[in-house]
Amino acid sequence: MMLGFLLARAGVPVTVLEKHKDFLRDFRGDTVHPSTIELMHELGLLDAFLAVPHNVVRQVGASIEGQDMIMADFTHLRVKCPYIALMPQWDFLDFLASHARKFRDFTLHLENEVTDLIEENGRVVGVRARSPQGPAEFRADLVIGADGRSSIVRQRAGFEVHDIGAPMDVLWIRIPRQEDDPPDTLGRIHAGHFLVMINRNSYWQCAYLIKKGSFDAVKGRGLSAFHEDILTVAPFLGARVNELDDWEKVKLLTVTVDRLHTWHKPGLLCIGDSAHAMSPIGGVGINLAIQDAVAAANLLAEPLRRGTLGEYDLRAVQERREPPTRKTQAMQVFIQNHVVNRVLGDPRPIRLPLALRLLKLFPVLRRIPARVIGLGFRPEHIHTRDVSPSFPSR
Repeated sequence: MMLGFLLARAGVPVTVLEKHKDFLRDFRGDTVHPSTIELMHELGLLDAFLAVPHNVVRQVGASIEGQDMIMADFTHLRVKCPYIALMPQWDFLDFLASHARKFRDFTLHLENEVTDLIEENGRVVGVRARSPQGPAEFRADLVIGADGRSSIVRQRAGFEVHDIGAPMDVLWIRIPRQEDDPPDTLGRIHAGHFLVMINRNSYWQCAYLIKKGSFDAVKGRGLSAFHEDILTVAPFLGARVNELDDWEKVKLLTVTVDRLHTWHKPGLLCIGDSAHAMSPIGGVGINLAIQDAVAAANLLAEPLRRGTLGEYDLRAVQERREPPTRKTQAMQVFIQNHVVNRVLGDPRPIRLPLALRLLKLFPVLRRIPARVIGLGFRPEHIHTRDVSPSFPSR
């Protein structure tokens, strides 16, 4: 959606295909980081963005074996809005779509699910899709695979995937929130249990971490045992855990960390989770995908407009975005191996790792994880120009 918006704004005719009829689904990852908010400012959309209902997180904390601590302080970032905005992803997508639709060069087709690529003479020239009217074909000078970690585009392209791996999966649950609950969004670790709680005002969106592939074993112990596991790490929830009265209310996210060896072939480029599935650690996936979109628009808008697009242009996108992707995944894997794996592998209380002890002792160090999480290793900026005619009445 972001890339489609930027390309249409730059005068490149673009069609975005979305397989569902709307965006109203619980994506669960709702963190819009300072890097993304700064892009809204650069596009002149900041006031409109901030008018969309959201919560503000200026610090990220954790409770580890009863010790509360601040891990990242975003207030020192030199950006227009030095904080994370917690905004339902469907609202953010609707926001981007509403502004993209103002451009004559932008088209959004809902309920169009891509099923295959169209290749001619060794080049991708379009896609096949299922639509309410039946099979459809869309031809284009460039196909962008932005369809997530289970990308049908990268499957059909036959791209080689480097599976980095993850020791955990995530169970997403929703628990009612009360006014006297702790206000902060934070992670809780205690006695072999790991729970992340995101404040959504009327309820907690919770991510309960389990060992990779162990969901059937968790279900086998029964809901009562699962309730006790949650209360072990967040006892203040009390009887509210009984709201989880059916396993249908517990959604499994199979955590994948991988990346393509090559993100492109003639006529095709993958970005976001299609090119590199991220761990949920740090909540950076959305924002890294948006950085990919900005870089792709910056590098591809002009050759697309001139009709001179070559595979070297696509290679340039990977060369720019792969280094920050590798660094981010390396950070996530380090935390997976040295924190998450230790917690899930041993019910005994853990000792604070040295890095966390330093963050606790020296508050100034909290600026470092804030910079990495909030802005990333290579924040992108808008270099495309607004040259597309728009619909003045929309």
